Amino acid sequence: MKTVLILYFSRGGHTAKIANTIAEQIRLDGDQCDVVNIRDGVEPQWDKYDVIALGAPVLYGTYHKSVFAFIERYRQQLADKPNSFFCVNVVARNPEKRVLENNKYLQKFLTLSPWQPTDLKIIPGKVDYPSWPWYDRLAIQLIMKMTNGPTDPKAVIDYTDWQDVKRYASHLRQLA
Repeated sequence: MKTVLILYFSRGGHTAKIANTIAEQIRLDGDQCDVVNIRDGVEPQWDKYDVIALGAPVLYGTYHKSVFAFIERYRQQLADKPNSFFCVNVVARNPEKRVLENNKYLQKFLTLSPWQPTDLKIIPGKVDYPSWPWYDRLAIQLIMKMTNGPTDPKAVIDYTDWQDVKRYASHLRQLA
């Protein structure tokens, strides 16, 4: 039996939902999986795990500083095991942006991160204008206007391919 650790940062809850879906699929497939929000300050028991995955959303074109602080603190532990990084971003609503060479946000992560994951995954995110503060809504609407995305302030559109998320869960099990 394999044991997988899913670490994540989530701002609005969508990356948390993805992390928990991954964990649920791993458990359904017969392995163990723990899910940890890096904001909780929990010290993982690194030796317990066969595979480690870290996920984070793109916020205004980059990742929250706590993601990089976590990586800086634990880069050796992340690198010592088979590992993966999954980024969640709305630009990946376009299939061509789900490929490393076409996703500037994942490329930016690799440039800024002291940890270089051995496995990468891009997951389309969610537009949820009604739940966002007005300043986030306006900023994202401007970005969406420039990229031919949805701008209706009432729009809630989940671009996540949940079957692909479940396939990624199975893929993580195979990394061990």
